[in-house]
Amino acid sequence: MLLALQKGYCTLINILLSNFSFKHTFIIVMLFSSLTIGAQNLSEFQKSFQFNIHPTTAPIKIDGILDEPVWASTEIAKSFNKKYPNDVGEAKHQTEVRITYDNENIYFGFKVYDSGKALIKGLKRDIGHFGSDAVGIMLDPLNKKTNGFYFVVSALNVQSDDQLSNTFEDQPSFSWDSKWFSATKDYGTYWIAEVMIPLKSIRYKPDQLQWGMNFVRVDAKNNEFSTWTKVPPIFKSYDLGYMGLLNWPSTGSPKTSKNIILLPYLSGNSNEDKENGKLLNTSATGGFDAKVALNASLNLDLTVNPDFSQVEVDQQVTNLTRYSIFLPEKRAFFLENSDLFSNFGMPFIRPFYSRTIGLDKDGNKIPILFGARMSGNIDPATRIGIMNMQTGKQGNYAAENFSAFTVQRSVLKRSVIKTYFLNRENFISDEAAKKNPLDRYGRNAGISFEYTNTAGTFQSWTDFHKSFKANIDDQDTYASTGFLKESKHWSFVTLIGNIGKNYYTDMGFVQGIDNYDAVRDTSIRLGFKNAFNSINYKVLPATGPIGKFIIKLDNFSTLHPDNSINQADTKFGMESDFKNASSFGIGFNNSIVNLLYPISFTNATPLPAGHYVYNQLQVIYFSDMRKSFGIESTINIGQFYNGEVKGILLGVNYRGQPHFKLNLSAAFNNIVFPNPYGSTNLVLLQPKIEWDFSTSLFWTTFIQYNTQGNNFNINSRLQYRFKPMSDFYLVYTDNYFTDPLFKNKSRALIFKFSYWFNM
Repeated sequence: MLLALQKGYCTLINILLSNFSFKHTFIIVMLFSSLTIGAQNLSEFQKSFQFNIHPTTAPIKIDGILDEPVWASTEIAKSFNKKYPNDVGEAKHQTEVRITYDNENIYFGFKVYDSGKALIKGLKRDIGHFGSDAVGIMLDPLNKKTNGFYFVVSALNVQSDDQLSNTFEDQPSFSWDSKWFSATKDYGTYWIAEVMIPLKSIRYKPDQLQWGMNFVRVDAKNNEFSTWTKVPPIFKSYDLGYMGLLNWPSTGSPKTSKNIILLPYLSGNSNEDKENGKLLNTSATGGFDAKVALNASLNLDLTVNPDFSQVEVDQQVTNLTRYSIFLPEKRAFFLENSDLFSNFGMPFIRPFYSRTIGLDKDGNKIPILFGARMSGNIDPATRIGIMNMQTGKQGNYAAENFSAFTVQRSVLKRSVIKTYFLNRENFISDEAAKKNPLDRYGRNAGISFEYTNTAGTFQSWTDFHKSFKANIDDQDTYASTGFLKESKHWSFVTLIGNIGKNYYTDMGFVQGIDNYDAVRDTSIRLGFKNAFNSINYKVLPATGPIGKFIIKLDNFSTLHPDNSINQADTKFGMESDFKNASSFGIGFNNSIVNLLYPISFTNATPLPAGHYVYNQLQVIYFSDMRKSFGIESTINIGQFYNGEVKGILLGVNYRGQPHFKLNLSAAFNNIVFPNPYGSTNLVLLQPKIEWDFSTSLFWTTFIQYNTQGNNFNINSRLQYRFKPMSDFYLVYTDNYFTDPLFKNKSRALIFKFSYWFNM
């Protein structure tokens, strides 16, 4: 039945996409937008959750003791609403919040009612809010529901912070950092969190009298989230659309002086690269980052000779697809206001992908000489982003310049119009440019309209993108449109797109446009059309062991340029999140592949081009990760092209809270094809050990053994945060082949010292 449904659906998509063009996207969006009539008025919603802030004249000591007189006279935000695992009934434990401010800072005092020992995932900064008893502060200083700030502190005073944006991301990455102060203290039946956020650390307009604001309480022991405002269960706790109001006095918020932050560093390393015949080399270098507040809502970031040696290594995965894998950005310089540049397009089709700057396609470092980025609001409704980065020459890799410009204008209640321009300029020789004219430069421009109704229950979007390359003037565009509709029990997502074979993204990432021919050992660029459709039905039981139950039907299809099916994947699945924090899921997958070029997953004869239909079963289980021992597992069995696959991913976790964590993760995939196409066993071992000595000293060792990548990597990192935002790192990394085993590729010992100056 699933196969018949898949074939019928693919026929429908073929008809739709074969006639799809950019002019139709606006018609589709306007049609779907008509479904938003009658949405909730969130202005009325905010009126139900208001806090009037008043100043303090006496100093406040951040010590976890709310003994200053001002705390007894402020208003109290209380009566938190249960959010997760459902919104039925009251939160098991309540939370109270007091707020005040002076000319330099805004202060928050939390009284968190609780009992028993705090559950803490770890002591390392930016560990996030999942799995630990914690409270979070969400601020939208412009009250535009498009971007904001998120500050989280756990019961043991572990800080996490991030920027919020109105995107489809599942959860914050907590990669953005700012300087703020907190202290916590346990009183037995409750604990106190006292927080001081310098007004310089956030972007706001002093004459803005109302900020969007909300709070989240994470009661990890009881697997419960609660929020100050009543956020519907279909939305994230930190959804920007369901903020309350922070009301400033008629004089507005304090004006702050210009804020300049200087973060210089000194780094040294000793390394050898045996794989490329390079002997032991020792060197030292230095550079700096700087942040300059141009005004209350616009920031300038500068960097000279940046060094990212302290950044965690990429987590390797076993790749059973025909295409390259999208790896997340982890370098802090590219993360602040990153949504301005990185959220154009759709997942796996991004015109801007910051990993193209300073890293080659294999993840090897290319030196960045200097860069600048200006980002923020030029008025309450308009955000801009301007970036320029210059890389240096390394070996045969020529120097390059990367420029990016974007303007985003808020319209209606929660909608936005966005446009961008990107330019990569390669300083190759004229002779090299004549041989490969496409290498000289690459430019992209695009415009997007993203509509969100006031309640956030309906979203629709339309994109049009164009690339510019020498001697190319056709098949160089990408267009897409789609919509999302959510209710308490149902959600629908539909997206269709069309990409030409000459749509180049020198500063981006497009998965699927390059098709590898394993016989000729070459890649062929092909445009394609794609469609994604998903329908989910959710149940939130008020009683019983299940917190949330979901039935899902998804389909992702791509078509060749001649409108024949490239690949169509349909999945029917069920997922259960239990109230004891465990989860279970099962899925049935059907794939139809019309392979144009031979592909190989083994060292034997490549699979021939042709028509393939195969089915797989997937089972996923996560145990209660709050306990000392936890298990996560995924089993995948079934057909694979004209063969079979048996795969298992197993992780065993142990934590001796709050200091020690051990994760033993292993993935095994056995692939067997009929003769003469061979068979293979792909092994990926990833043990990780973390010891948090305190909230300022951390040691992490991550080992990855990957037979598919023929790499055995050891990365061990010691971090000492001797002052807020000031660090010393000592990093050891070692790479070996898995075949021949323990033959060394390269190794390095690196130190980095950085210091945060407020000027």
